[in-house]
Parts: sequence; structure tokens; C-alpha cells
Amino acid sequence: MHDAVRKFKADFFQGLGHPTRIAIVECLREGELGAGAIVGRLKLEQANASQHLAILRAKHVVSSRREGNQIFYSVRDARILEVLDIMRRYFQSHLKEEMALLRTIHSRTAQ
Repeated sequence: MHDAVRKFKADFFQGLGHPTRIAIVECLREGELGAGAIVGRLKLEQANASQHLAILRAKHVVSSRREGNQIFYSVRDARILEVLDIMRRYFQSHLKEEMALLRTIHSRTAQ
């Protein structure tokens, strides 16, 4: 069972393993958007966006639905956004630590 959970986690993070895919998910934070709106907001090439959206769908990060000739995307589960929020806080904490280290180095070299 543990191997199955690890595989699921690895696949999930692989789905988020590109800055453009994270930008797409963050773009969907407020709710469902059509593919054209995502392309416009993020200034992506249509083909590039389609590839990333396909990966996000395959990795179960986003859901899609068709309405006429348009495809609309949404984040599959709000907990995915929580994961991104946790990673942002982790990054901010890491950045604070690095800044403190740089200040320490700078103060030592200034003496």
C-alpha cells in the first residue's frame, strides 16, 4: 500500500513539476476558466498551454469539461491549492533564512 501512495504522490508532483503548470493551477485559484482565458492571462502559446493542460489532466490536478467548442478547466480539489500555499510559505521561510545568512556574511566581511 505504501508503494501505491508514494507512486501517487510522485505522479502528482510530476504534474506540478513545471513553472507553467503551477502558473496554470494558480490561475484557476478563483474558479473555472476556459482554455482561451488561461492562454490569454498567462500569455502562453496555444499549443504549449494544451500540452501543459493535458499533463495536469493526466496527473489528476485539474478537471475539464466541454461546452460547445470550448473546454473549461478547474482545480480538481481545493487541497491542491493548499499544497501550493504550503510550498509558498516554505519558500518564504527558506528565503528569510538565506537572507539572514547573507546579512551575517555581509556584516562579517564589512568589519
